Amino acid sequence: MNSQRIFITGASSGIGEHLAYAYARRGAILGLAARRIDRLNEVAETCREAGGKTFTYELDVRDEEAAKRVTHQFLKDAGGIDIVIANAGIGGKDQLGSGDPAHINRILSTNILGVTNIVVPFIPTMKNNRSGNIVIISSVAGFRGLIAHGGYSGSKAAVRIMAESWRFNLARFDIRVTTICPGFIDTPIVDNRSFLPFLMKADLAAEKIIRAINRGKKTYIFPWQWRIVVPILRIIPDWMIKTFTAR
Repeated sequence: MNSQRIFITGASSGIGEHLAYAYARRGAILGLAARRIDRLNEVAETCREAGGKTFTYELDVRDEEAAKRVTHQFLKDAGGIDIVIANAGIGGKDQLGSGDPAHINRILSTNILGVTNIVVPFIPTMKNNRSGNIVIISSVAGFRGLIAHGGYSGSKAAVRIMAESWRFNLARFDIRVTTICPGFIDTPIVDNRSFLPFLMKADLAAEKIIRAINRGKKTYIFPWQWRIVVPILRIIPDWMIKTFTAR
């Protein structure tokens, strides 16, 4: 059985890091991209010790030209692509009262352009091969705009809707598109928050994501409790959202 060729952004920490470890244990050929190259090299070394083959790329996913160079380089290094996981993302408050759009724009550009900049360059190769899996990390926050986190919620809603559209476009080329919508995962992006319902460890989250990809899930919401909560979040009154978010 040939090793899967998998490209992961945001691989220096959190979900991306633990996806890298999980795939390395499966003997995958990994392309790991992140801004923090020192930390990324540490992750790559752990992956090699676990049985994976790794290529590392220092990358800010907001940089369109750099992203194209890196994706094309991985195609050369690995000899192709089987799965691309657009995982890089950041959170934070909108800081609307500051009068400065820079903070929210950084969230939007990282979480939205960071997906398109990485995924789109791989699509021609996947089309030619008539195979491949595109995995986009969204969030349960993308189902309802939460107070003070409109940029984050909006960005995760945007990539979820893009994935839905792409799924129709690419199905005829036998390219699968999987949207992952995690709840709270124990990673730096949720650090220092006081109310974290259904918190899940990142290593367990990675295994669940891989299982969803292997099963060809279109949209995967987890932990399971959020599959009950999300439909409710979409219809409950604004005052309840305000109360929930305030906690």
